Amino acid sequence: MTTTRRPRVGHIDFLNCLPLYDGLVRSGGLLDVRLRRETPDVLNGLLLSGELDIGPISLVPALQHHREIVVLPDLAVGSDGPVLSVVLVSKRPVEELDGTHVALGSTSRTSVLLAQLLLAQRYGVKASFETALPDLGTMLRSADAAVLIGDPALRATYEAPAMGLQVLDLGAAWKDWTGLPMVFAVWAARRDYFEAHPDQVADVQRSFRASLSDSLARVDEVAARAAEWEPFDAATLAGYFRALDFRLGERQLEGVREFTRRGAQLGALPADATLDIA
Repeated sequence: MTTTRRPRVGHIDFLNCLPLYDGLVRSGGLLDVRLRRETPDVLNGLLLSGELDIGPISLVPALQHHREIVVLPDLAVGSDGPVLSVVLVSKRPVEELDGTHVALGSTSRTSVLLAQLLLAQRYGVKASFETALPDLGTMLRSADAAVLIGDPALRATYEAPAMGLQVLDLGAAWKDWTGLPMVFAVWAARRDYFEAHPDQVADVQRSFRASLSDSLARVDEVAARAAEWEPFDAATLAGYFRALDFRLGERQLEGVREFTRRGAQLGALPADATLDIA
């Protein structure tokens, strides 16, 4: 008898995905998948290389490799305003960064391009860039500003102003600039896996969506439990989870199209890139 192996599924090892993960723990849904937790940059590579079947993928590589993947419906990580965990931290106001040096966190692709778009096209800033490990203190020793995502960015949102640093929330800046939500990552299956196992892909999508719905219905409880082992209090975490936008509806897709159009102007994205929704 032939048995179908459990799908290999990626999970972002940041707090922003705790609502997706928490309900799976409660339901036992983790027994149905082989879960691998990594940072976004690692998960991008694992999915595209075939070491994962399904997983989150940052928007930039999703668009660059759109023919290789199929995007799961109604599942993303983004914001419709402030995101709190995707930030530009700088020693001076963003309008004064012309001619300066900006360190780009190595765990991000989409946030890095978003920061470059905002600096060049919204603020008229010409800066030089280098990729660096996402440690704020180290980054600012050799740069005037730093782009951070995830848990280090969330810490910077609350701690950097007390250090005399400026914090620009890139989700809020995008919304102010375009009036649209910002999608930072989507969930996708490799196209070959989706074509061979459409039912398993649908099952994973339903499990994650049910987990998310369960967690958001109990967001204060989820936040209180997370606060026991994170350097944030429960109220901060609950506010953070509520700020995130996990939808991938028409407004979010409009934001993706606008990001693609602007990214193509910089030569960073193919102009014909689109998300193929399962």
